Amino acid sequence: MYKHYPLLALLFVLFTCTTKPQPKGVSTGCLEKTCLRQEAMVVTAHPEASRVGVEVLRRGGTALDAAIAVQFALAVVYPNAGNIGGGGFLVYRQQTGEAYTLDFREKAPLAASPTMYLDETGEVIPNRSIRGHLAAGVPGSVEGMWRAHERFGSLPWEELLAPAVQLAEKGFAITERQAREFNQNRADFLELNADPAQVALLKEGSWQKGDQLVQPLLAATLQRIQQQGRDGFYKGETARLLVADMQANGGLITEEDLDRYEAVWREPLTGRFGAYRIIGMGPPSSGGLALLQLLKMSEHFPLQQWGHQSVRSMHAMAEMERRVYLDRSRHLADPDFWEVPVARLLDSLYLLRKAQAISLEGATPSHALAPDAVPAALEQEETTHFSIVDARGNAVSLTTTLNGSYGAKTFVKGAGFLLNNEMDDFSIKPGHPNMYGIIGSQANAIAPGKRMLSSMTPTIIEKGGEVYMVVGTPGGSTIITSVYQAVLGVLVHDMSMTEAVWAGRFHHQWLPDEIQLESGQFSAELQDSLRSLGHTLRERPAYGRINAILRRTNGQLEGAADPRGDDIAAGY
Repeated sequence: MYKHYPLLALLFVLFTCTTKPQPKGVSTGCLEKTCLRQEAMVVTAHPEASRVGVEVLRRGGTALDAAIAVQFALAVVYPNAGNIGGGGFLVYRQQTGEAYTLDFREKAPLAASPTMYLDETGEVIPNRSIRGHLAAGVPGSVEGMWRAHERFGSLPWEELLAPAVQLAEKGFAITERQAREFNQNRADFLELNADPAQVALLKEGSWQKGDQLVQPLLAATLQRIQQQGRDGFYKGETARLLVADMQANGGLITEEDLDRYEAVWREPLTGRFGAYRIIGMGPPSSGGLALLQLLKMSEHFPLQQWGHQSVRSMHAMAEMERRVYLDRSRHLADPDFWEVPVARLLDSLYLLRKAQAISLEGATPSHALAPDAVPAALEQEETTHFSIVDARGNAVSLTTTLNGSYGAKTFVKGAGFLLNNEMDDFSIKPGHPNMYGIIGSQANAIAPGKRMLSSMTPTIIEKGGEVYMVVGTPGGSTIITSVYQAVLGVLVHDMSMTEAVWAGRFHHQWLPDEIQLESGQFSAELQDSLRSLGHTLRERPAYGRINAILRRTNGQLEGAADPRGDDIAAGY
């Protein structure tokens, strides 16, 4: 099953202790990388979070209830993107077929300005939008979960937060990967936090696999949220601690920012790809629109006939990605501040013409498509995604982030949670490349109260009026192309969900003008053929953590957790 992906198979053996995914049709147990179950499934970035989600479902909770419990559990056990200091997007499909999307993306503080990261000469001040208090946008996760529960929750709020409180208060055993990351980030935590006692991720000596991580300050914050709901974060003691920390360290978030923050229910973006209905997130996420563009353009190429990751398939897909990311750079932003031409960008004739402009004989240089255009800014790559399907047929696809790994790497004094560094997702200066090489544009410029552009792509796919797939991933600008390739793997190339998740990935984002390849996943012969077509190639380490669920033809749910992380599928 994994003969095409030898490096990932080796990495999986070396860095995980779970059972190897089995071939199609073979049932395995859970908690594992691949889980086959009949009723319900949860796939998250951490074993403890997956366990929490399944327990909620077993108690009769819905997928939405489980998502709230998982979200807060991840705030404890996955501090890389542990999210009460961050934000994200939720796609929810009820068993009756209605779909809803919730935008709880962070906002720029009211005191933010387009020049806040520039010096007196107009040059970007290095790291100011990435590290420390000034890098933080107004968090949205708590408000988002509160609004989701207010509208659709069935189990009590207090009950859904109880597992997270317990995990923070009593602790949990960290994984080998977490021990390694805590040790690697020690110097940054010490530099960016004046009082080491505030940083639960610091200890005397080195972290080791199996060490207990106890977070009493975070536990107290979560208890306030558990008891007071939204007001336990945006008002009262937690708000006081956050604002005081901002004032003491040059940050901008105020009591007014917290009080005025609102999550927004937005219209889902939907479209068809063959027999499938795609349900995604609209702006300020660029992911749903970009994914629909890529899938619609793909219908004009015989990708199935060409084969999975053949030279012709990869060339055509890279050319489609190049053009879609150009549209992203020109047109995508917070729709409350910028008119996003969604209908035109998804128009069938418009996408046909873009597909017809692709030459199968060679690559189109990116600057030839738009020599004077400026591409949009890009979020960093430490996000997390989880997928849930309950026994009733409800489904949730949720992606959440602090932006960079451990966000701004700054803990709120007395509150125990990490600040995001989402302000770097804005275009901090037109023409200036962000740390991942994408340059800013006016559509995504900083403005008070504005939400920064995102590539998050939480997606639910229907077939025959039923939930067929739930999918998403972290990975910054690579999110869109990772989801696109996983979806094509199943829908076009007849792969299992696990095969599609495990497959090597490649990425093109218009600028820089290159195909990024996961190292060790693509043969020298294939790479030479792509170069002969005019592509510039760059190998990079494994990226993304796709967590997905597929309803197989026999009715079984296949939970597929990404081997690139500690991700785990669990179900019953």
